[in-house]
Amino acid sequence: MTFLADYVGRFAPSPTGPLHAGSLACLLASYLDAKAHYGRWLIRIEDIDPAREPEHCAQQQLELMEKLQVHSDGPILFQSDRNDAYEKRLAELQKKGLVYGCACSRKSIEELDLRLNLPKGVYPGTCRGGTHGKPVRALRFLTRSHPVVFTDRLCGTFMQNVEREVGDIVLKRVDGLWAYQLAVVTDDAYQGVTHIVRGQDLLDNTPRQILLQRALGVRTPEYMHIPLVTHEDGQKLSKQNGAKAVDAENLEAETAKAWKHLGFEAFDFDTLPEFYAKATKRWRSYLSGKKY
Repeated sequence: MTFLADYVGRFAPSPTGPLHAGSLACLLASYLDAKAHYGRWLIRIEDIDPAREPEHCAQQQLELMEKLQVHSDGPILFQSDRNDAYEKRLAELQKKGLVYGCACSRKSIEELDLRLNLPKGVYPGTCRGGTHGKPVRALRFLTRSHPVVFTDRLCGTFMQNVEREVGDIVLKRVDGLWAYQLAVVTDDAYQGVTHIVRGQDLLDNTPRQILLQRALGVRTPEYMHIPLVTHEDGQKLSKQNGAKAVDAENLEAETAKAWKHLGFEAFDFDTLPEFYAKATKRWRSYLSGKKY
């Protein structure tokens, strides 16, 4: 297959449960955006938290994608195979003086936030000056007090002062588990990802990733954060709150529902390949200026 554009997109689920309607919406949006740009679309399995990953879940997710007839335009990447790459990127940050050990527990951070009148979970930089003999629990990335601003393709301008609103982010835990932010930035750079289409629940993660991209000297992709699929009460649909798995025996209907969630009008189709062909044309028209 010939790819005509400097476009590499990706779908990167965590295998912590079956793909649900929200997952399918993200898969579909990322896939169609890549095809509408005549670009490449990659699959990555973000399996870096074994304690939360049911056995065979990653394989079940891949099998569902096979049934959906969407295929990666390159090797499928498993984050569980990428430890050496993350170590290398961590070492780069350490050489730049941007990593330090932190001895704080989640409880101690929450207690200090309460005393300092900070939002819950914001890390106040307690261990920037050292742990004073306390055992290190995690390695953190040293942020700077200036806003990160980027333009999301759907949500518009977004700004976050990471130091004030989040604090120095964790890169690696003492138990050896890698944090999402470093892993995703490392792998997006490795795979040459130029465009990221994902759910709006990750919108406020983006400035943290941009800080890491800048520190590591890698490309910042273009971002598009799509509306979340929610329960009737407005709560985000997720594996943690019992979201139903995509019905593998009724994929045409499931895909049509995901398309409707993305804001497009329904159309008739008989097969999934026919759906993707028609939907790609409509997505391309949207990119040309028609209403999303």
